[in-house]
Amino acid sequence: MELSKLTAISPIDGRYRGKTEKLGEYFSEYALIRYRVRVEIEYFITLCELPLPQLADFDHSLFSRLRDIYLSFTPEDAQRVKDIEKVTNHDVKAVEYFIKEELDKMGGFDSYKEFIHFGLTSQDINNTSVPLSIKEALEQVYYPLLEELIEQLNDYAEEWKNVPMLAKTHGQPASPTRLGKEVMVYVYRLEEQLRALKDTPITAKFGGATGNYNAHHVAYPQYDWREFGDQFVSEKLGLEREQWTTQISNYDWLAAIFDAMKRINTIVIDLDRDFWMYISMEYFKQKIKAGEVGSSAMPHKVNPIDYENSEGNLGLSNAILTFLAQKLPVSRLQRDLTDSTVLRNVGVPMGHSIIAFESTLKGLRKLILNEDKLHEDLEQTWAVVAEAIQTILRREAYPHPYEALKALTRTNQKMTEQTIHDFIATLEVSDSVKEELMAITPWNYTGV
Repeated sequence: MELSKLTAISPIDGRYRGKTEKLGEYFSEYALIRYRVRVEIEYFITLCELPLPQLADFDHSLFSRLRDIYLSFTPEDAQRVKDIEKVTNHDVKAVEYFIKEELDKMGGFDSYKEFIHFGLTSQDINNTSVPLSIKEALEQVYYPLLEELIEQLNDYAEEWKNVPMLAKTHGQPASPTRLGKEVMVYVYRLEEQLRALKDTPITAKFGGATGNYNAHHVAYPQYDWREFGDQFVSEKLGLEREQWTTQISNYDWLAAIFDAMKRINTIVIDLDRDFWMYISMEYFKQKIKAGEVGSSAMPHKVNPIDYENSEGNLGLSNAILTFLAQKLPVSRLQRDLTDSTVLRNVGVPMGHSIIAFESTLKGLRKLILNEDKLHEDLEQTWAVVAEAIQTILRREAYPHPYEALKALTRTNQKMTEQTIHDFIATLEVSDSVKEELMAITPWNYTGV
């Protein structure tokens, strides 16, 4: 079968292609090849800028033509690289040969061509290309969508900041809160973890066959190749060079990136479950779209499917992120090849996260606040003002206030406004304190 949304094995490239298609620019095979070509070209340009003696007369005005090789890179160009790979049986060497072919088309590059991929091993290209793709996918796709989710939550936090709500701890009625404040908890958590993610360095390995610049040093011992590598990785790629490596990246900071993304996913799972519960408690109704079906059997159903879809995709994302973070930093001796096939999957967990964030946003934008239900639950739970009463009684040095309120409220008797006020009337305290206690309700006992 020809590959399409209907025949794709992964739902990322099938059912959810509309949500994840943008990630193809960063994590597809085409994208990986384009990033490799970009690193090779920028490396050659940097050698010219050094300059190496044999490149001292290279015309710098040609740099724009060189960069155009990757700036205008097409799927057809990527296919040419794959055709070369069928012969070389080596993907990075195929990129080198492709670039040399492009230089031959331009003409006049014969004496410079062998400085393409000069002194490098394939991991100098892979371990810069993959981190660069992750960096740019985060900046251009992941961060904007997550920030949109945070902004939507922040808008709700402001809109609902004065809406009193019965809190639940251990699933039981607890001291009242405000709906907007509870939403603000998620804004705060996500902002904190997003800041931590953005502050995590995205690093690259760039140091030759076994990380020592052996080939560079033996050919040109007069240069400080470590400094060269630092500047190239930082200035041309916007990454940080790992100072001590084997043939491959240590992947420690990449693991930290994945762990940070996992924490964000976990917070959104928590959010999804809370809003799912709020809908089941009828604190929210959902906007109904004409033609949609909630159940194939029960016509009345309007299911909170967006939160369920999000939770499922976030679970998948976290499972893969956990594996990546645990596996990648482990390699036999100076390298084994297990990281190679694993690295090709770094876009998969981001794809599941993107699907999830969009589903959560869709669910949030369907919400219709049902203040009557929130009011009703508070009306039915006057026992929650017991904490307030016993705390004021403590302030007044009243004997055993906690025990008095415990005896009142931990019975099967329903606590109503009248029950509470009758109790207050029996207290041996001043009229002003009784007045203060009578003013406390489930709707105004919501803290700051």
